[in-house]
This record gives sequence, structure tokens and C-alpha cells, in this order.
Amino acid sequence: MKKIILILIATIILGISGYFAIMYYASFSEGYRSGELIKISNKGMIFKTWEGELSQGIAGAQIFKFSVLDSEEKVIQQMKDLQGEYVKVTYVEKYSTFAWWGDTKYFVTEVVKEDSPFKVK
Repeated sequence: MKKIILILIATIILGISGYFAIMYYASFSEGYRSGELIKISNKGMIFKTWEGELSQGIAGAQIFKFSVLDSEEKVIQQMKDLQGEYVKVTYVEKYSTFAWWGDTKYFVTEVVKEDSPFKVK
């Protein structure tokens, strides 16, 4: 009986560890998005996370919501500086997220200022 309980506990611990390892290391997709950076904020009551929005259409018809990990200090500072500018972001989409990471499954890893295609030359 003790052996069965130990095997059951070990299986549960391995299952939980495997779940957290997949959530931490595995990504569903990677890609790029361009648009006007309309919001970057540090929000939350218990866990402060960096959240942002990128407008990809005219008058905010299509909004891309994303998070930035606290460890990405350079990206956070660049976004603060580029608020209101047209940018291209590189992101990673996770299968799921932890509460202390952010509100979305999309995590921006790089941001670059770009020329807006909507500007009249």
C-alpha cells in the first residue's frame, strides 16, 4: 500500500513539474507585429506586470495586447521612449501564462521604431 501511495505522489509531483516546465520554456508561436504603440503601463495589485497595446488599424480598429517580462528592462525603457510612435515588435506566444508574468499570452522581446506607412510624403 505504501508503495502505491509513493508512486501516486511521485506521479503527481512529476506531472506538476512537467506542466510548469512546459509553461515556462515552450512557446506556441513567434512573430512580428507593426503598429502605433498606444499604451505601456505597469499594472496589478499583487503582481505588477508590464502591459501594452499596439494599434494596427485606423482609429484603433485592431488592437494587439501584449505583456513584457520584468527581466526585459531594455524593451520596457524603449517602449516608454517610443510611446505614440510607429514600431515593429518581436513577440513570443506562450501556451498559457502565470499571474506574475502578465495578462496576455503574447510577450514582446524586442521593439524597433519604423516609418509609418500612413504618413503622407
